[in-house]
Amino acid sequence: MFGKVLIANRGEIALRVARACRELGIRTVAVYSTVDRDSAVVRYADEAIHIGPGPAKRSYLSMPAIIESALRTGADAIHPGYGFLSENSFFAEVCAANGIAFIGPPADVIARLGDKVAARQLMSQAGVPMLPGSLEPLSTVTEAKAVVDQIGLPVIIKAAAGGGGRGMSVVHDESEFARAYRDTRAAAQALFGDGRVYVERYLGRARHVEIQVLADGHGNVIQLGERDCSAQRRHQKLVEESPAPGLPEPLRTAMGEAAVRGARAAGYVGAGTFEFLVDPGTGGFSFMEVNCRIQVEHPVTEMVTGVDLVQEQIRVAAGERLRISQEDVQPRGAAVECRINVEDPDRGFAPAPGVLQEFVPAGGPFVRVDTHGFPGYKVPADYDSLLAKLVVWAPNREQALERMGRALEEFRISGPGVRTTAGFLGELISDPVFRRGEHSTSIVDDVLA
Repeated sequence: MFGKVLIANRGEIALRVARACRELGIRTVAVYSTVDRDSAVVRYADEAIHIGPGPAKRSYLSMPAIIESALRTGADAIHPGYGFLSENSFFAEVCAANGIAFIGPPADVIARLGDKVAARQLMSQAGVPMLPGSLEPLSTVTEAKAVVDQIGLPVIIKAAAGGGGRGMSVVHDESEFARAYRDTRAAAQALFGDGRVYVERYLGRARHVEIQVLADGHGNVIQLGERDCSAQRRHQKLVEESPAPGLPEPLRTAMGEAAVRGARAAGYVGAGTFEFLVDPGTGGFSFMEVNCRIQVEHPVTEMVTGVDLVQEQIRVAAGERLRISQEDVQPRGAAVECRINVEDPDRGFAPAPGVLQEFVPAGGPFVRVDTHGFPGYKVPADYDSLLAKLVVWAPNREQALERMGRALEEFRISGPGVRTTAGFLGELISDPVFRRGEHSTSIVDDVLA
């Protein structure tokens, strides 16, 4: 097991990793930018090192600063959390070159699965169901148009190196395709330094369901059930839950088996998520992408399985075998997570940072709050707006939603200029369509706009 882990992240996930390490008896090093000097993880970790000013490119995305910090403090490993450098294959290579373990998949696996075209090719070969579309990058409008002629409209044009809901365009009308193709290529080049794109069938009212996997370096791969992440706004998840409501058991089983098959084909090691789209019309599912990191919504799975995914992730990176088998995974009850962001829903979800004068998390039985917030904390405008993840568990979905509604009302957050999405989330989970479990990725536009 590692003696010391450097956490190359900030916010709630940095604190989550630090807590997992403490329970494992591992010392921690927090890195922080100037604006995060007084953050919760800096106070909690055993050591803390300043790595630059506020902007991410000069702090949490600075590989030299992070590697130097790890070497200076004698860290055995680096946990990247999610976002930032968590799915950067070159960073994983740099860690290995400096004798530091990267708590995540091997660099070549990250590179293969991070390239959406390569991932589609690999999953297709592994027999994982795919949406109709191209398995090669499309270099010209003519090539792309030929794919559209074959699979029909609507389609979605995606960046091969894309992720996080960026670098994609939906096309419903043939007259819009050429412009959308050129715009997406330009955006992909600007965002990711890679202008390659591909095209696949677009499912406008699909459900977004993902499978959590764990794999070690000894050939053991298991899946820990599904999470429904269909409640989204502009491809950003708002509410996640497990189990997925109304998902037929044969479909649930098939998705889990497909994820394990895909993980084995990729040589996956660590915690990862296979994301699928479920077509309510046909009842089929199709591969979307693999996230080679711990997910924001991992607590949902932890609540229903009792498995600490972050600790397992660390153990596997240290070379240990998985401590659980597929037979040991026995999900119980229902869990729901709401992401509370510092945003103003009345102003198009514009960021609304400021000083938290009041910060009183919800409590009570089976309520979990993952947050880095505290009274007096100045929420910076430099980074992602996620402030807290409110997670509840109950014996069934209806009870879990009732508990979530109570917890959202109970959560007190205020300060000059500070607005959050808590009230909006309360409306969302109270909506009859959501309550019946009949929602899709278009619920916000359809019902709450």
